[in-house]
Amino acid sequence: MTLINTVLGPISPDALGVTLPHEHVVAGYAGFEYDPLTRQYNLDKMVQICQRALEPAKGYGLNSLVDATPMDLNRDVDLLKAVSEKMQINIVCATGRYTEDMGKWTYLKQRARSKIGDMQTELYESFMYDITQGIGKSGVKAGVIKVATGFNCISTCEEAMLRAAARASKETGLPIITHTEDGTMGPEQAELLVAEGVNPKSIMIGHMCGNPSMQYQLAVLNKGVNISFDRFGIEVFQPDRIRLANLIGLLGIGYTDKIMISQDFIACGFGRGGVLPEGERQKVANWSFINIFRNILPALKQAGVTDEQIKTIMMDNPRRLLSGA
Repeated sequence: MTLINTVLGPISPDALGVTLPHEHVVAGYAGFEYDPLTRQYNLDKMVQICQRALEPAKGYGLNSLVDATPMDLNRDVDLLKAVSEKMQINIVCATGRYTEDMGKWTYLKQRARSKIGDMQTELYESFMYDITQGIGKSGVKAGVIKVATGFNCISTCEEAMLRAAARASKETGLPIITHTEDGTMGPEQAELLVAEGVNPKSIMIGHMCGNPSMQYQLAVLNKGVNISFDRFGIEVFQPDRIRLANLIGLLGIGYTDKIMISQDFIACGFGRGGVLPEGERQKVANWSFINIFRNILPALKQAGVTDEQIKTIMMDNPRRLLSGA
């Protein structure tokens, strides 16, 4: 049996239970650390914030989640370990990188420009270290590889990342989960990764609910990969009613075993904090770890989606993805 790496050690796939496959317990955009007004790091306080966000979801039966925070969005495995221990929720953390536009790429670019190192090789080596040796001195081994591409194109850096991730996935069996920007580049991501030899069953193309076109969604599914509708509650990008309509349609035509759902929620963020303007705040009023349980699953049932289909989406598909089954 293939075990799944969590922040507290490897577990049996059968221990996953109800799983959210694309969330963020904690994250921070590049550059927050240079803001003199950023909040001081306080591990205990941040753990408490994360606990408050997760407790209601645990009450709905949540047992596991994938923290999709790549290394350059300030992944914090010490915090993930503390939250997992206190909440008794399995947390699978990621290796990987974010988009060229919003990640941290200057170091690798300069090494490549100076011909000191090859970017694709160095990305592969860093992913493999996180997977096989552990992240920093924590001993925590990554359980997924997270990759990301920008709006309407895959940059040279992002292509190197995808190819490095493909190599690491083939060698370790770890799945690849992705970020797509504003409903673009999903088919291209899937095509590149599959062409590099990654098992389509080990790929989950993310943020597919960012594009309202079922033709776009089918173009990705026809590559044989998994997809995730994983931004429920973020109605800045797309109303949940549109996401639901597309999801129900895809389930109705036979793609139940290829779809997962999540919220891309961030329980606690690094930085100075702040309050969204009223108009924008309304667009994320339901964004939390419980939107799926409180609003989305009941809507699916009302539309005729069966309990067995919901079990497949919430339990079976994440288990197959994470275990390579």
